[in-house]
Amino acid sequence: MTTKKHTLTAEHGGERLDVFLAEQIDELTRSAAVLLIEQSGVFVNGLLKPKRYLLKQGDVIEASIPSPKEVTLLPENISLDVVYEDSDVVIINKPKGMVVHPAKGHESGTLVNALMFHCGESLSGINGEIRPGIVHRIDKDTSGLLIVAKNDAAHKSLAKQISEHTFTREYLAVVCGSMPDSGVINATIGRSQRDRKKMAVNGAAARVAVTRYETLERYAKFSYVKFTLETGRTHQIRVHSAHIGHPVAGDAVYGNGKPEWLGGQCLHAAKLGLLLPSGEYAEFTAPLPDYFQKMLKYIS
Repeated sequence: MTTKKHTLTAEHGGERLDVFLAEQIDELTRSAAVLLIEQSGVFVNGLLKPKRYLLKQGDVIEASIPSPKEVTLLPENISLDVVYEDSDVVIINKPKGMVVHPAKGHESGTLVNALMFHCGESLSGINGEIRPGIVHRIDKDTSGLLIVAKNDAAHKSLAKQISEHTFTREYLAVVCGSMPDSGVINATIGRSQRDRKKMAVNGAAARVAVTRYETLERYAKFSYVKFTLETGRTHQIRVHSAHIGHPVAGDAVYGNGKPEWLGGQCLHAAKLGLLLPSGEYAEFTAPLPDYFQKMLKYIS
């Protein structure tokens, strides 16, 4: 694998190394810059420095970025519900049950396979081989809106909005029990030390996670709730709602999985609000899918 080398000089002091790299190098998002630093791909004045290193005026930064792997996944002609598309992004209303990107046991039939057919060569390569264009993701059994970048500049713009919490993501869910009117769940999330396939509050390498909620309707044993993400940790809503004693209905991982006919959590990514790479702010919504409407009738 070849590498692309960048040599930069800090014109001003006081900026974090990872932030500087993400701002100066088109191929790098903030998270990619952190990973590159952690993998010893960045030197400052010939020395390895941590991501939080504050640059001094005149510091010489050398970054070696591996070339993206050649995509070996196969495009598949799978129908997509395209909510919006331009030369920079495509927004998909993902159905419940569709895996976003290939993994062991799910090498085909994924959203990425479908996008490769739909977009052809127009997908960003920032995240490498198995997640071309994917800026954020939603779980297999979560339905709703997901945005995909068609080029690296768009990917970087969207990733920055997510990291700066200016990217609006609203979810609708049915949760177990009587949820309070509204509130904020502020509890770090990391990998569970008991089960590596799960996430947990205060888990290993836990990171800040903040979820806001508003209860829209209460029923005998369930509540209909709107969740707004301030951060985007893996399984964040599912972990946070279970943590406060109100797991998402149908969630077999963090709850009791009932009712079983749901086939997974009753959770829908209903709204996205963002600044498009073109500079225009836009909001997109996805109507409640059939399974969700069936659940609301079931609990009414």
